[in-house]
Amino acid sequence: MKNSTFSRKRRWLSAPYVIWMLLFTIIPLCIVIYYAFTDSVTGAFTLSNIGGILDYATIFLRSIWLSVAATLICLVVGYPVAYAISQMKPNMQRLLQLLIMLPMCMSFLLRTLAWVALLEDTGILNNVITALGLSPLPLIRNSGAVILGMVYNYLPYMILPLYSAISKINPRLIEAAEDLGCNKTRTFTKVILPLSIPGILSGITMVFVPAVSTFYISQKLGSPGTVMVGDIIESQFKGAYNPNLGAAMSLILMILIFLCIGVTNKVTANDSEEVAN
Repeated sequence: MKNSTFSRKRRWLSAPYVIWMLLFTIIPLCIVIYYAFTDSVTGAFTLSNIGGILDYATIFLRSIWLSVAATLICLVVGYPVAYAISQMKPNMQRLLQLLIMLPMCMSFLLRTLAWVALLEDTGILNNVITALGLSPLPLIRNSGAVILGMVYNYLPYMILPLYSAISKINPRLIEAAEDLGCNKTRTFTKVILPLSIPGILSGITMVFVPAVSTFYISQKLGSPGTVMVGDIIESQFKGAYNPNLGAAMSLILMILIFLCIGVTNKVTANDSEEVAN
């Protein structure tokens, strides 16, 4: 009887979360699905919005390519940083974690605008280059600038899960590998890297998902040739006044993100089972 009463109380404690999810996740998702499959004039069911996405296939592919490039750079840069932090003393680890998270306390817009001030044709970097007697460089309005902006903004989301995974590795496993004759390279490839795969997959997901749907970075640091799917979705709602097509594109992008998360969760679960066995 007591267990039944306790279970009912726990269900009531989850009510605020359920209401929040209903109001700000389920209902908006249903609205997006409704607009994606209805005509903008008559409101009748149609698949033309989904078919219209084919006209933007190039932009979808570009968004995926830029996001994958930014994610890989974050992984290459973030893994050594996370590993180095995990090898330091606890006090230093906490300090470095704070420094990594500190930029996240600043507005996303301000961080992006700061790069505009650095990279623009009359920006700080080009002013320094010009002062040295050299010609200014095209540092902005290209794919490299967009990738740089995504790497800068999303790098902490790669470092933190990697650090969490690496710091949880039992030091005795590393000692055992070294006692069995493994050098540092083989110890890393045979012990540390496999055990840190869950952190790698979590970091990839946390970087790729916001990167593929971003729009402000590509607007400020990119050009018409680096337009991403987030820019098109925004324009459909604000400029083209075609929310039905915008909803359809949002739905396809959402499905892409869910597939990415699903694959990541599946691989992470399999890795966890293998480690447990």
